[in-house]
Amino acid sequence: MEKIVNLQIDDRIALITMQDAEHFNCLSEKMCTGLMQAIDQAYAAECVGIIINAECKRGVWSAGHNIHELPTDGSDPLAYEVPMEQLLRKVQDIPIPVIACANGTVWGGACDLCLSCDMIVAADTATFAITPAKIGIPYNASGIMHFINQLGINKAREMFFTANPITAQDALNVGLVNHIAPEDQLDALLEEKFRAPLRRNSVLSVSAIKRQFRILSRATSTMSSESFERINAYRTKVYCGDDYKEGITAFFEKRQPQYKGKAADLDDKG
Repeated sequence: MEKIVNLQIDDRIALITMQDAEHFNCLSEKMCTGLMQAIDQAYAAECVGIIINAECKRGVWSAGHNIHELPTDGSDPLAYEVPMEQLLRKVQDIPIPVIACANGTVWGGACDLCLSCDMIVAADTATFAITPAKIGIPYNASGIMHFINQLGINKAREMFFTANPITAQDALNVGLVNHIAPEDQLDALLEEKFRAPLRRNSVLSVSAIKRQFRILSRATSTMSSESFERINAYRTKVYCGDDYKEGITAFFEKRQPQYKGKAADLDDKG
């Protein structure tokens, strides 16, 4: 079986490379499983940090969720146990720093993957876009909160509502990425800003601090059961509706989708 995730360990730093460029490194079940296994291996090997990068084709770092694997039977495309959701939690919860190194365009769920990492460096030609609205997918509440916490609510709204890509410079300005550089200088940047400091710092201290960041970032006010139920009701109406099916069909037929749903279709009744 072709290997689509490669793990290399150099002096306690793990480099995990997505190498399914032929399929634009889509976050398929196979890709997500491979990434999670590599992350676990890096932690078991007592690495002090992990870098996730990709072999690019036509400038694409990752095209995000594999559309071919989206369900069309009325089930939630972003349910808790979906492989991509498991991967995002794995990246957030592994108690050593994870750095995304994006040297191309980052789309959809891959944008969420980058934001799930602790830090992001990007080529100055990279772009970032969160694109569920293009396919008719109702993003989940945990993912939306992730973007709000990282970017602030206004930029999160812009990215979700328009699905337009933002440039690396814009991403730097709003705090989505930590550093940008020309692509041929990314390795030197990683060494100076991340690999060398992680090797000389206390991994025990860094691990404790990451665990605190994780807990504190989730320490928001408790959502009422009514609010949770309303969110689920909104999302269910979308992924069980015609627009969701039309978005997937249009993607496969390589045409512009013809959406017919109305905002009022989500209005609470009764």
